[in-house]
Parts: sequence; structure tokens; C-alpha cells
Amino acid sequence: MSQLTAFIRRLIEDEPELGDLWVEGEVSNFSRAPSGHYYFTLKDNAAQISCVMWRSVAQGQDYLPAGGALVVVHGRVGVYEAGGRYQLYVDRLQPSGIGDLYRQFERLKARLEAEGLFAPERKRPLPAMPCRIGVVTSPAAAALRDIINVLSRRYPLAELLLAPTQVQGEAAPAQIVAALEALNARRDVDVIIVARGGGSLEDLWAFNDERVARAIAASRIPVVCGVGHETDFSLADFAADVRAPTPSAAAELVAPDCAALRAQVRRLSAALTRALLREIHGRRAKLEHQERALRHLSPLAQLARARQRIDELCSRAGAALRHQLALRREQVAGLAGRLAGVSPLGTLERGYAVVLRRETRSLVRSVTTVGAGDLLTVCLFDGEFEAEALPGDE
Repeated sequence: MSQLTAFIRRLIEDEPELGDLWVEGEVSNFSRAPSGHYYFTLKDNAAQISCVMWRSVAQGQDYLPAGGALVVVHGRVGVYEAGGRYQLYVDRLQPSGIGDLYRQFERLKARLEAEGLFAPERKRPLPAMPCRIGVVTSPAAAALRDIINVLSRRYPLAELLLAPTQVQGEAAPAQIVAALEALNARRDVDVIIVARGGGSLEDLWAFNDERVARAIAASRIPVVCGVGHETDFSLADFAADVRAPTPSAAAELVAPDCAALRAQVRRLSAALTRALLREIHGRRAKLEHQERALRHLSPLAQLARARQRIDELCSRAGAALRHQLALRREQVAGLAGRLAGVSPLGTLERGYAVVLRRETRSLVRSVTTVGAGDLLTVCLFDGEFEAEALPGDE
């Protein structure tokens, strides 16, 4: 049995046409379980089907039907294996009177999508820190107050520029387009929020207008659409660069959190300080190494070593010279002693004299070589005197 039921479930859930259905019928046995989920039966004159609407879907609904109400629901067909029955899992529910609006919405969405108006490659990134934020909404709307509260708390640095417009009624689409064009005509707007609070499909219908969708897609400035609640989708959502589930969420998307920015700045500042300290330490160590190398290779150091070497060589040369002089003195003293032993001066000192011819200073060795009247010089050890030879006795 379980295998058969599982097989049937796969057959039904794998069928694409059963995964995207609009069904109209009368509600009966509408009840809420303790879990918050809703269970009811949708029927017409010929048939009926069990329906389930999960609590998360019901919380986003502005309208919940009573028994006997005629509604239009959107959802998919699935199989509840434990009960062995198929049922419709509802993700949207509206009174039956707006069924034509849904069909109109789906036709226009399909046509614009075929044109590429919703293509992902058309989407632009939002500025990280916008200075001026344009807001397209009603001045009296709660959505504007929500946006102001969020931006005041998260990012008070940004300036808010309101382009006022109606957000409901027949005049709203043209006014929304005009507000977008007015903001795009300025050069000081960084991002635009198109916003409106929740409401029924009729209330939000201005944002399903083709003119509005095309104006958003043609915007020179990135657009964030925050229209309705989380379960509400409009053509403006698909045309915008970013879709936000609520106006408050749109404000959070366009502006960073100042507290987070401050924390990030502190982290980056600490990281920068550590990096600078590492860089300074590394460069100081490199500088000290280069200073040591420079001192080693410096001409001043070489000159100091050369001076010291010169002093050492001069000292050694002086010592060698003194040693040589001492040796020479000893040699001279020895030669002087030997010379004194053979010097005629020593003989003269003992009372002898040396006789020289005055004119020629030649030595007179014998009296036989001297004649009367010869002029002579007599040398003694302490001087000399002149003499003249006299005639001798014959």
C-alpha cells in the first residue's frame, strides 16, 4: 500500500501543471489546528478537494475566509500519504472577485518577462554606503515612518529625499512614474526605495501597472522595492534591482548598520596597527643590519685601521732604527778605538812632532831633505807653529 501511494505521489508532484494552479471554489469546513495551520475544503457543484494552508502562509494573509465564501486560491497538488488522499497546498488566497486581477497579473507578468524586463543580468548592485536615499511613497504612509525609523537607527549618516506620491487608486501609477523620473533627474541620489505597506490585491494594484514596472526597470538609479508583506508579489518587485519583503526590510537593505561599521573599523584599525608594527619592526631590523654592514665597510673604519697600522709600523721602524743606530755606534766606537791606537795624534800627545813643508804641506822625513831657509810647519798634538830651517854645523 505505501509503495503504491508513494508512486502516485511521485506521479502527481512531478507533473508541472499541477505545481502552479489557480482554483476557484466555495470554502467549507474552514478550521484552524492548534499548530496554526488551516484546513478546509474547496468545492463547486461537481467536485471538491481538500486544502491545507500552512501557518507561515496564513500569517501573511490579510484575508481569511469564512465557511461558504467564494475564493480563488493558488497552490500545488500533493499527496498526503498517511491519509492516502491528494490535496491542494495553498500559498495564496483571495476573495473570488479578484480572480480576474490575478489572471491579468499573470498575463502581464509573462509578457514583460518574455521581453527580458525581469532578467537577472539587468539587476544592478546597491551602493555600499549611500549618501542620499530617494523614497517613493505616500507622505502619510506608515511605510515612510518605518523607513525613517530603520535608517535613523542603522544609518543616520544618509539623507532621505522623499518623492511623494499616491500609492493606491487610479492616479497612483502615473504619480509613481513621475516620482521615479524626478529622482532620476537628480545627480545626488544613490539609491531609490519604492515602498508601500500591506493590503489586498486591489490595494497593491498600482504596483502591478505596466507603466510602473517599466519606469522601475528604466531607472538610472538602483531601485529596491518594498511593497506589501512578505507573501505579496507585484510586477514592481520583479522589475526592481532588489525585492524586499517589507518597507522596513528595504531600508535595512539599502543602508549598512553603523554599529557593524564601527566594529569593522575597529577590527581594521587593529589589523592595520599590527601590520604597521610588523612593518616597522622588520624595517628597523633591516636598517640595523645595514648599519652594521655599513660600519664594517665604512672608509672611516678602514682609515682607523690604516692609521693604527701606520702607528704600529712607525713604532717598529723607530725601534729598528734605534737598534741599527746602537749597532752603528758600537761599530764606530770599536773603529774609533782601533783608529786611536794607530793615530799619529796619539804619538804627538806623547811629545812627538810632525814637520811639514809650509808650501806643500808635505812631510819632512829626514833632516837631509831640509836646507837652510826652508819654511816649515811644526805640528804638535795641541796645535802647530811656523819655523825656518837654520844652517847647520859642518
